[in-house]
Amino acid sequence: MPKPAIYWFRADLRLSDLPGLVAASNAGPVIPVYILDDQLGDEWKFGGATRWWLHHSLDRLNKDLMARDGKLILRRGETTATLATLMQETGATQIYASRQYQPWAQQSEHELKDLAQGRGGDFKRYPGTLIFEPEEIKTGGGTPFKVFTPFWRACLKGRDPSQPLPIPTLSFSESMPKSLELEELGLLPTRPNWAEGWETLWCPGEAGAEDALQAFLASHVSDYGEGRDFPAQPNTSRLSPHLKFGEISPRQIWAAAQHLKHAEPATAASVDKFLAEIGWREFCNHLVAQFPAMPDRAFNSKFDHFPWGDNEEYLSAWQQGMTGYPIVDAGMRELWQTGFMHNRVRMVVASFLTKHLLTHWRHGEEWFWDCLLDADLASNACSWQWVGGSGADASPYFRIFNPIAQGEKFDKTGEYTRKWVPEIAELPDKYLHKPWEAPALTLEAAGVALGETYPQPIVDHKAARETALIAYANLRAQFSE
Repeated sequence: MPKPAIYWFRADLRLSDLPGLVAASNAGPVIPVYILDDQLGDEWKFGGATRWWLHHSLDRLNKDLMARDGKLILRRGETTATLATLMQETGATQIYASRQYQPWAQQSEHELKDLAQGRGGDFKRYPGTLIFEPEEIKTGGGTPFKVFTPFWRACLKGRDPSQPLPIPTLSFSESMPKSLELEELGLLPTRPNWAEGWETLWCPGEAGAEDALQAFLASHVSDYGEGRDFPAQPNTSRLSPHLKFGEISPRQIWAAAQHLKHAEPATAASVDKFLAEIGWREFCNHLVAQFPAMPDRAFNSKFDHFPWGDNEEYLSAWQQGMTGYPIVDAGMRELWQTGFMHNRVRMVVASFLTKHLLTHWRHGEEWFWDCLLDADLASNACSWQWVGGSGADASPYFRIFNPIAQGEKFDKTGEYTRKWVPEIAELPDKYLHKPWEAPALTLEAAGVALGETYPQPIVDHKAARETALIAYANLRAQFSE
């Protein structure tokens, strides 16, 4: 009888379209393993919100395995040492996994290959996290792309993604090693339980991911092209947390979206726009795989000399959703209360932090990392640097989102803002996004006392914009001399 093979689950908590799991199942009985390594990634280990999702995703994966007479083995500790112990306990010599692209992943994979080969076996990694591997997509000169549009064009001109794989027929080792109980991992918040009610908002797991994809394609993708900019409307997929944990693969999303496009040609433009957002995720992961310092350092080294401010009161007001700019505050409160923020609003709050408050993008990156359910290292780092002006294909330095205009344009009736900033909900639409301009009688009638029930703006928009423009222009001048 063949020896059992370890399948090491990482950010791929699903059973379908998993090439590594197919290979492991073909090799013999499978031992499914997940290891919580609190040291892996150091400062970029799981944040609070992602730990909540991870708990429920692991629970769902274990139930899916149990339905096939298997079980997910949970361990906690340093990855290589833990897998070495499991190999010794089970007699397994082969380890299978999906490839990862974080800065620390390659070193970890090298260590595991040495470990397995030292025991007469091997460590084998397979694609499954991205549609295209970083080595596949290069410029004509053989270098990585640094601008999204030509990158995505090259992806679309390349090979067609193969069809997703079904769940393999799995057999499991007769003598499974011991496993921790899920609760022993301590992933859920308790004192206080700041995630109370989240289970009514989200459905982690492979089935939840498939349901979210089908619901989006059936009801909302046709409005995605323009509708995705309006935060009160359900026109985005909300698939990002599922992608973060690999409960669905981008190849599955691609296949389902292409099927819809061919079945309903009228949806083609919106489907392509949606797939371009999947492409942005690919672009970010390719960048971090090839420029591993990106989560920590400015991609454009000129920004090492940018005069970032250090105002703790500004940062705290931004984090708490108390800046006095309603659309910014709505976004930050949505984030805290749900673990999510609409993408248009993410750009607005990021621009406000980096350009109105001249606060280093790393502070925003770290806050999002702890608060977002979909906190993906590559997308988070690249998107913050894009807004801040220091990243690849960055937003122009003079592009500073006007939080008043953004609110008036994309939340014209105030449905989104009123939901998350209820203390100003009674203001007329005319003043909702600029309450400081409302007459005293209007404020009184709405029950708003600026500076008491809702803050005055912590900075003046026009003055902050001019200050930012001067700072960015000075940086450009400094490096053009």
